[in-house]
Amino acid sequence: MAAPRDVSLEVNGRPVVLHLDPDAPLLMVLRNDLELNGPKYGCGLGECGACTVLLDGRAVRSCVLPLSRAEGRRVVTLEGLGTVEAPHPVQAAFIAEQGAQCGYCLNGMIMTTVALLARRPDPSEAEIRDALAHNLCRCGTHVEILASVRRAVAEGAA
Repeated sequence: MAAPRDVSLEVNGRPVVLHLDPDAPLLMVLRNDLELNGPKYGCGLGECGACTVLLDGRAVRSCVLPLSRAEGRRVVTLEGLGTVEAPHPVQAAFIAEQGAQCGYCLNGMIMTTVALLARRPDPSEAEIRDALAHNLCRCGTHVEILASVRRAVAEGAA
């Protein structure tokens, strides 16, 4: 463990300065220190996608990303996309298509979709499947998840 030091970053549009171990996993900092529970602890190995956040607009696995790698950068979590009253268009599409069962994978599916649509506003079915291929859903709502992404695309969520 490294000695704690000040680490500055932007989280959901707000500047944040944390005095923490710079090697701490970003996921733990987001959940434990900033009380942002959108990103989930799944595998702890960066394999399942439950912990996905946007780092400068790119989907990354926060469970394996040290806090120091987010220094000076923009982090967006599920909470930073929209509100209950005004959900982000991708969140709205997932709600409309009932793209969740237990909801554990939902954070990763939504954050990955937001990143995909930011770089490819009209992805093909193959591109959608490829982007989501490394986000695990154990409940089997893959059909609803794909329908959610297709709805987001059709409604111009990018």
